Amino acid sequence: MSVDGKDEEPLSRYASVLRAGLFAGQVHWITGGGSGIGRCVAHELASLGATVILTGRSEQKLRRVAAEISEDGGRAEVVACDIRDEDAVRAAVAEVVGRHGRIRGLVNNAGGQFPAPLAAISKKGFDTVIATNLSGGFLMMREVYLQSMQAHGGAIVNMTADMWNGMPGMGHSGAARAGMANLTKTAAVEWAASGVRVNAVAPGWIASSGMDSYKGPVREMIPKLKRHVPLRRMGTESEVSAAICFLLSPGAAFITGVTLAIDGGAPLDTPLFPIPDHQRSAPFDGFHRSVLPDVLRE
Repeated sequence: MSVDGKDEEPLSRYASVLRAGLFAGQVHWITGGGSGIGRCVAHELASLGATVILTGRSEQKLRRVAAEISEDGGRAEVVACDIRDEDAVRAAVAEVVGRHGRIRGLVNNAGGQFPAPLAAISKKGFDTVIATNLSGGFLMMREVYLQSMQAHGGAIVNMTADMWNGMPGMGHSGAARAGMANLTKTAAVEWAASGVRVNAVAPGWIASSGMDSYKGPVREMIPKLKRHVPLRRMGTESEVSAAICFLLSPGAAFITGVTLAIDGGAPLDTPLFPIPDHQRSAPFDGFHRSVLPDVLRE
């Protein structure tokens, strides 16, 4: 189903914009692979021949996605752990390297936050979001680098967000995401001599299952968000996945240290140049198992 709610003929497999077999024989790791964008990325990488490693805290969700990938003819493995736990991350990476010998790509997708104004965020709440969206990603990057990529090279794609103008109502997440964008630049320089490229993507408002986790006024606001996007729609999970897979691919061999915005131009929207409502931006939805969030159906 497309993001505008119109029924379309369902795809029988992932329709990637990249060539078949692009990642054949490679191992790519996706954190937060049990739902949303991470699930979509895992499916696309598997459709392109990769063996995908799915990590998250909910083993049940991960196994469900692994089963989907297997049904579609791909290969997926589950390594459940909390990326905020340094010892657990170190052990998980050692396990995967011991089994496969090399990790070619890492997608640092895991994250989470809750809506709240700065004055209402406790230190515990702030620290938890920073640990989930920044520190955990750092631990994954460091261990994958030390245990595999330092010797063999590879590519890392980190997850940030549309935080260019601050993130009122989610200041803890904005701080973490800005930190990840800066960490991406630092790692791109420090690890370049090892043949490691490090980039990031910054999705804007994406029609993903995570939207259904919000309640109250935030949930009521979600269907209205597209009014503040010059393309006058939300993005699809597969539009984010396409960018991530490109950054992991040989086609991006001369790209490192960048954060690619996937936001329909939302930060550029201004009342000084009002854009009329339109439907001239056709979404790309290659994910054959995509489902429109309930909040966009209401």
